[in-house]
Amino acid sequence: MAVEGRPRPAFYALAPGGWRDLVTVLHPPYTLWHVSNVAIGAAIAPHVYAGRLLAAIAAFFLAVGVGAHAMDELNGRPLGTRLSRKSLIALSAGGLGGALAIGVVGAIVVSPTLIPLVLAGAFIAPAYNLEWFGGRFHTDFWLAASWAGFSCFTGWWVNALGVHSAREAVAVAAAVLSCSFLVTAQRRLSTPVRELRRRTVALDGEQRLADGTVKQLTRDSLSAPLDGALKALSIAVPLLAVALLAIRA
Repeated sequence: MAVEGRPRPAFYALAPGGWRDLVTVLHPPYTLWHVSNVAIGAAIAPHVYAGRLLAAIAAFFLAVGVGAHAMDELNGRPLGTRLSRKSLIALSAGGLGGALAIGVVGAIVVSPTLIPLVLAGAFIAPAYNLEWFGGRFHTDFWLAASWAGFSCFTGWWVNALGVHSAREAVAVAAAVLSCSFLVTAQRRLSTPVRELRRRTVALDGEQRLADGTVKQLTRDSLSAPLDGALKALSIAVPLLAVALLAIRA
């Protein structure tokens, strides 16, 4: 039986303490991924309004990157940061409050049709991360639907404010589903690697190949390919968003 030292709770987690906890709790690769979904949706609109896009990205950064992730850490300390409960509550309230403020301004300045999106975001962030209603919304489906599909749809809607052609409708549906399935893939990879990193204290086993080679199974050998795929995806999605926006510029 191989007993291993305690690993980092995530491949992007820094050593606990001080400013490093603030960086870790933001989940930088995933926050960038989520706001990239907003940009992907915006790129499908007939016209991309830079101000609206930046405001939407800022709102999702605050809601997901800051607020939702702080709530997640508040609910069980999965990243093991040393941030105080008061600090996490302040980050949660500040992040979600800032996103709501941007949404309200958008509903007044851009269109009142943004109100349902603002309300949906205000609900799903705490419902998912604080596991309201017995965790009914804390599922893989709602993760993909809210932080991927919803983000993409919002990025499109805030710029388009309506469907202007059948081609646009097909493109939006395909983009929303694509973003959702990419996050589903991320979840399928991150769930087992989280178990390895955060809850596994020992491993016992070996892999025997056809040529007689024997490989010992360790936490690192099992988590490395999963982390590698997650890193690749967290780079690929933002690059795709940049490409789509660049071609529209």
